[in-house]
Parts: sequence; C-alpha cells; structure tokens
Amino acid sequence: MTTRKKARKKTTQKKSGRAAASRVKSARSGTARPSRARAEGAVRDLLAYIGEDVGREGLRETPARVVRAWDEAARGYLEDPVALLERTFTETEGYDEIILLTGIQFVSHCEHHMLPIIGQAHVGYLPARRIVGISKLARLVEIYAARLQVQEKMTAQIASSVNEILRPRGVGVVIEATHQCMSGRGIRKPGVVMTTSSMLGTFRTRPSTRAEFLSLIGRARRGRVVE
Repeated sequence: MTTRKKARKKTTQKKSGRAAASRVKSARSGTARPSRARAEGAVRDLLAYIGEDVGREGLRETPARVVRAWDEAARGYLEDPVALLERTFTETEGYDEIILLTGIQFVSHCEHHMLPIIGQAHVGYLPARRIVGISKLARLVEIYAARLQVQEKMTAQIASSVNEILRPRGVGVVIEATHQCMSGRGIRKPGVVMTTSSMLGTFRTRPSTRAEFLSLIGRARRGRVVE
C-alpha cells in the first residue's frame, strides 16, 4: 500500500471513528429499551400514584399520548451532531469575520424534574476556512435541546460540537432560558431568566472579539438588525 493510500485510509478511519463516537454519545444508555406498552404502563402507574382514576374517560388515552409526546421531546438522542455539521463549504471569498445566529428558540426538559426549559440560544463562530449552512446551527441547538438537559451542559455541548467539527478560530454560545422546575414548583419564582455562556478560542482569549460577539447579540435583542 502506498503512503498516499495509507494516509487516505487513516483519514477515513479517523472520520468514521469520530462519527461512531458521537453516535455512542448521542444514543440512549446501553440498557435495553423498555417496550412502548411498558412505558405506557409506567404512565398509568404515575397517574394512579397521584390519586387519579386511570380508567376514566379523560385519561384512557393519556398514557399513549404521553409516550408519543416524549418520543418527540427526546428525539435528540437519535440524532448525530457530527453528521449534521460535517457538510461544510470553503468558497467564502475570504470571509473571516464573525458568523452569528441569534434568537434560536428552543424547548428542552431538565434532567432533574423533567420539566420544561424554554429559551433562546445565540451561536457564533469565527471561521478559519470552513463554514456551515446557518440552518445547521439552529438544528444543532434542537438536537441538544431534545434531550434531558441542564442548561450549563447544553451550552458547552453546542460550543464543543462547533469547535471540534468546524475547527474555527473561535466559538461563542450564549443561552438565556426560564426553568419551570423553578417557576412552577419549589421556590416558585416565575420570570427569572438564567444566562449561560461558553467561549472558546479567540472568543475566550481576545477581549475585543468577545466584546464584538456580545455586542452583536445585544443589537439583535434590541431589534437593530437589517430585515
């Protein structure tokens, strides 16, 4: 085998290994997945636990509806962020400034109480050579939102995925969200917004780049963008 062929094989193996690793990370745990009937039975048990009559008309179809709802809410476990971002473009006419997508709305669920986290994400990066279609950034947010989450972890996951796959000069992610585990139970403080950020590369090391990124988000919030 020639040196060139060996290099190509090694590159292909590296890409395949990275994609496989991502699929392992994105999949549900290695334990056997319960059947749909068992999942619906668990919902019936929960309804009985809180004192409901599981046989009454309004609740007869509730277990099936809840399981279908969670099929949708947890679809992110079955999606691969590596495969999503691997299709990139290099014809940018030398563009080397910040690329930023603001106000990406999402609904996630906290892993502690399985209650909604509702918010928006701002995702930006400073390209080195490769760029990705902007819809892919929104879909990346959706992949991680459609899993049980804590906001801090979700912020870091989005930033790390962009950084590892696109290899830009810098990445910035800011998430603002309300948590119904705080507003609807426990301390019951509605309207409180949690903000998290992850800055990598030049967004972390160069204050002027970080300031420009945050300023662009601020302008978008105030509606000072070209329609």
